[in-house]
This record gives sequence, structure tokens and C-alpha cells, in this order.
Amino acid sequence: MPKGDPFSKLEERNRRATEAGGEARIERQHAAGKLTARERVDALLDEDSFEELGRFVTHRSHDFGMEETKVPGDGVVTGYGRVDGRLVYVFAQDFTIFGGSLSEAYAEKVCKVMDLAMRQGAPIVGLNDSGGARIQEGVVSLAGYADIFLKNTLASGVVPQLSAIMGPCAGGAVYSPAITDFTYMVRDTSFMFVTGPDVIKTVTHEQVTMEQLGGATTHNEVSGNAHFLAEDDRHCLAGIRELLSYLPSNNLEDPPVVESSDPWDREDKALDKLVPVEPDQPYDMKELIRTVVDDGILVEVHEHYAQNLVVGFARLDGRSIGVVANQPAVMAGVLDINASVKGARFVRFCDAFGIPLVVFEDVPGFLPGTDQEWGGIIRHGAKLLFSFAEATVPKVTVITRKAYGGAYCVMASKHIRTDVNFAYPTAEIAVMGPEGAVNILYKRELAEAKDPEALRSEKITEFRDKLANPYVAAERGYIDEVIEPRRTRAKLITALRSLETKRDKNPPKKHGNIPL
Repeated sequence: MPKGDPFSKLEERNRRATEAGGEARIERQHAAGKLTARERVDALLDEDSFEELGRFVTHRSHDFGMEETKVPGDGVVTGYGRVDGRLVYVFAQDFTIFGGSLSEAYAEKVCKVMDLAMRQGAPIVGLNDSGGARIQEGVVSLAGYADIFLKNTLASGVVPQLSAIMGPCAGGAVYSPAITDFTYMVRDTSFMFVTGPDVIKTVTHEQVTMEQLGGATTHNEVSGNAHFLAEDDRHCLAGIRELLSYLPSNNLEDPPVVESSDPWDREDKALDKLVPVEPDQPYDMKELIRTVVDDGILVEVHEHYAQNLVVGFARLDGRSIGVVANQPAVMAGVLDINASVKGARFVRFCDAFGIPLVVFEDVPGFLPGTDQEWGGIIRHGAKLLFSFAEATVPKVTVITRKAYGGAYCVMASKHIRTDVNFAYPTAEIAVMGPEGAVNILYKRELAEAKDPEALRSEKITEFRDKLANPYVAAERGYIDEVIEPRRTRAKLITALRSLETKRDKNPPKKHGNIPL
């Protein structure tokens, strides 16, 4: 017969696992403005829905004094629960235990929940707060990271993967969040870099702070490695919950549908005056988007990065959509390297998970200049083109004003399998703008004219009438309908309803070779 009360032993083990970091370390975590791993899990998931896995797992190291320091859970909390009633798998690194450093057993716990998520078809959320690989385990801890990277890669496009950087994330550890679909960072408390400031100072003699090198603002605004900027842990976790509400649980499931009280045929006369007739006058494309979508809600992705292109999630008629839009208020909405890469990655995510794409186009072309050309704008612009052309989800485009040159083709034109293409009466679809075209076509006449400005004005008007208007494209079938801006919402919803049963596919192949 076993000695003692087995139930009291279980209670004691559970208590030790729950308080594994110790009161002092937990207080330090709170003093740094951070929640503990378990507090984060509780804030992310529906109340009382978390089921922990591997609570009593400990490391297997016998070297460097580790044999005497085994702690239940070994620095990571893993399990599953619910977000708005839907199944989600989660792992939360616990900085209060060994600095959240990753061991062989720790990696096995993470891989286990990732395997379960793949098997059950549920999203994976990783909450990162770790000092990196556990030095005492040497190559075994590095192997653990590689195992996780493989799971991330295999899960890509199968289930949504969301990462939150809620503390340090350095060295090889950064590549797991980089593979996942969306990354959140928390202002002032999260950091992410391959090589830290001290090593950089030694090797390159550069002086840089952790915040400047890999802080939340840096990765949201400069590098684009992070997609969302949160003010604190709870704001971050609330953002993850909101994003999940727009996403299907896996690639075989339709995106969620919610009840919408916003009338599907709602019109807004203000839209008729929002887009200036003058092609060089800016306006805020976000205002147009929010006027059209359900309840004016746009969950913007990469809000602070490459702001000349807007991407994000919204709903029309209660159904999730992915929005891609040029932003005339920033750099005239031109496409550059960063905007092209930003858009391409978002389009491919939406296509992988069956989320329809709605494109609002007002683009003067690709950004000229040696920096862009030498930086590979041809290759990077082709990423956006490849992504739209490859996508088989429903695609609807609205050209609000400018659609010039190759950028017209790239931004989900009819020619790359976009299903429905609308244009406003203000749309100008041409190889280039009328002003530039006239300067080239009538260069000699303008040089010899007695009144070159009068001739230029006359020729610009003639060019617009003959070429740079939506009706020429509509006559060719490249534009399905020229619509009144006030009716944008109803037209989009009607088009998307007709595309609910769309079936399209690409030629049989292992995968395409996107120009990376």
C-alpha cells in the first residue's frame, strides 16, 4: 500500500508547480511591469478554460549544479483553453524560472502542444519571455529550438500562429516568432534581436541601447519584424483575442461569421466627396475603409510600418475580409520595397486561410530612385504581384483614383484573376498620369508653341477623355462596373456574397518559387 495521502501529495505538487518561480521572482516580474506566465495565460483565455499539460515536467541536466535545482514545469507553461469559446493551444515562457531559458524538456513541452494544435486544427499562441537557450545543456537546448522551428514551418498555412514578445527574445530564439504569422510586442518591456548591444559594441564598435536595437517601437516602425504594438501585457493579450475573432481555426475551416447590425446596403453620401478630383491632392484611405466596413472597425496590421500601404482585417456583412489599400496620405500611396513586402505577406496569409481580399487602389506607381532600384524593388514588387496572382480566395478591387503603370497590374487587377473590379468615376487608369504622358507625347509641340501652358492643358484634357478614365477600361471588360462611391459597401457585399462558393485552383505543383 502506498504511504501517505496521495491526494495531499497531488495538492502539494500542484502548489509547487504554480509557485515555481518563488515569491521574490514573481514580485520582480511585477515590478518590471510584466505579468507572470500563468497570469498571461489566464488573461488570454476564457475564464476557467485553461487545461495545463506537462505541469510536473523537469529538466534532465546533471551538470553545473542543475541536478539540485529541478523545478516543476521547467520554465514554460503549456496547455489549451478557449478564446470566445474556440479552442486555442498556448505556451507561455516563465521568466521567473531559470530566466525562461529553454531546455530539452522545455522544448518537448512546446512541441507537444504544437503537434496537438496541428492535429486538432486549432491556433497556436506563443507568449515569449526568455533569456534564450539554457547554457548548461549545450547543444541539446539548441536542438530544442530547431525542433520548434520545424514545427512552426510545418504548421505554417495550416493553423494560425501568433507570437507575443513580452520580455527578452534573443539569439536563435527570434526565429520562431519570425516564422509565425503575426508578432506582438509590448512597449518598453519587450526586446528582440539576434545579437545584443554588448556584442555589437565589441565587433562593430557601434553604441546602441536595447530599445534602439530591438525594442517594440523599432520593430514596429523600422524593421517591420513586429505587426502590433501594445502598451502593456493586458493590452497585448486583448489584441490577440480580437485578432483571433477574425481568423478561422485552421485552413479547412471558413472564417468566422458574426451577427452584424450594420445594414448591408448602407450608403454614405460623404464618400462622393472624399476622393479629390485633383490627382495630386491627398486624402485618408482609412477614412474610406472605415466608412465602408461593418461598424467602422479596421484591425490594422503593421500600422506603424510602410504606412503608404494599409493592410488589416475587417468585416463586411459579418464576414471576415482582408483589406489591402494604398494610402494617398503617405507618399501619395506609392509602392516601395517595404510596402510591397508588407502587402505580399498579408495577401499570402489571407489566401492560406480562405479570407477574401478587398483592395482599395489609388497608386501612382512604384517609387523611383537609386535606393529602391539597388535595393531590389523589381524583386520585392514582384512578391506582391506573385501573391495576388497566386491567391485563389475571392478578390474584389475598387479603384478610387490613380491606377498607373505596372502598379495598376500588381494591385489585384482583372488580369491576375481578380473576380470583381470596380472603379469610381474619378479613376484614372493609364500607363502614366496625363501630365507626364503629355510632356512625353507632345514634347516638340510644347517646345514650339506660343502658349505652351494652354496647349498642355488642352492635351491633358484630351488624354483624359481618350485614355485616362475608367470607361476605357470598362469597355474592355477590365472594369466590371463604374460605381458611385456612396454605394461601395453594398456593391462589395453583393460581390462577396456571389463569391461565397468560389472554387479556383493553381496548376499541380509542389509549390511556386516566389521571388524572395
